Amino acid sequence: SIGKAGRNRHRGIRPSVRGTAMAPNSHPHGGGEGRSGVGMKAPKSVYGKRVQGVITRTQKKHSNIYIISRRKK
Repeated sequence: SIGKAGRNRHRGIRPSVRGTAMAPNSHPHGGGEGRSGVGMKAPKSVYGKRVQGVITRTQKKHSNIYIISRRKK
């Protein structure tokens, strides 16, 4: 059976580490003393882009003329 220790690793699922638990050179949320927060106005991705409620698509894309309305979620 698959119900044993390390079963997720055997399925190829790697651990997901929070950005606040990383070092400052690994993630924008990293560093600080103790369990400190994010420390910025908006949360950022690993690559430094804003991730919550900000449109990151470039406004000069040629295919923008084909997008009439936002897709419903």
